[in-house]
Amino acid sequence: MTFPRAVTALALALMLAGCSGYRPAPPAFHAALQQPYLLDSGDSVRVTVFEQEGLTNSYAVDQAGYVSFPLVGAVPARGQTTKQLEAAIAAKLRNGYIRDPDVSAEVDRYRPIFIMGEVGAAGQYSYVPGMTVQKAIAAAGGFSARAQQRDVDITRSINGKVMTGRVVTSDPLLPGDTVYVRERLF
Repeated sequence: MTFPRAVTALALALMLAGCSGYRPAPPAFHAALQQPYLLDSGDSVRVTVFEQEGLTNSYAVDQAGYVSFPLVGAVPARGQTTKQLEAAIAAKLRNGYIRDPDVSAEVDRYRPIFIMGEVGAAGQYSYVPGMTVQKAIAAAGGFSARAQQRDVDITRSINGKVMTGRVVTSDPLLPGDTVYVRERLF
C-alpha cells in the first residue's frame, strides 16, 4: 500500500469511527408504544370515588412512586395502570372505610418530556397524548440553524431500563422521554 493510499484509508477509518455513536432504536423502543400506560413520578391522576365528594380529586404520584390518598394513606402507583390503581384504592377503602367503593382513575397530567440540543429553547415541556418528536421540537422553538433535522436521539425508560435510540422526527413520544437534537456536521 502506498503512502497516500494508507493516509486515505486511515482518514476513512477515523471518519467511520466518528459515526460509531449511531444507535438505532432497539425493538423494545417501539413495542413500548403499544403497551398500556404505566404511572410514574411526575404524573397526576384524577381519582373519582362515586358519592364521596371529599375523596374525589387529582393526586400526584410522588418521587417514591406513591399516591397519598385520604383515609388510606400511601397507595403504590409506580408501574401500575390506572385500572390497577383503581383496584388498589378500592381495596384499601373497603378495608373499614367504605362498604362497596366505586373508584375510577384517569391520568390528569402526564409527566413532562425534556428537549435538549439544537432547538430554539431547550427545557422541560408538557406531554400531550399523540405528541410526535416533530411536535415537541416545534413546542421548543423549532430547530436551530445548526440542527440535524433528519433524526434525533431519544432516551426512554422501558421496564426499568434506560435505553437510547435514534428515531425519525415523525416517531411518537411517551411521557418522560428525553429528546436530543444533534448538531449537523456540514
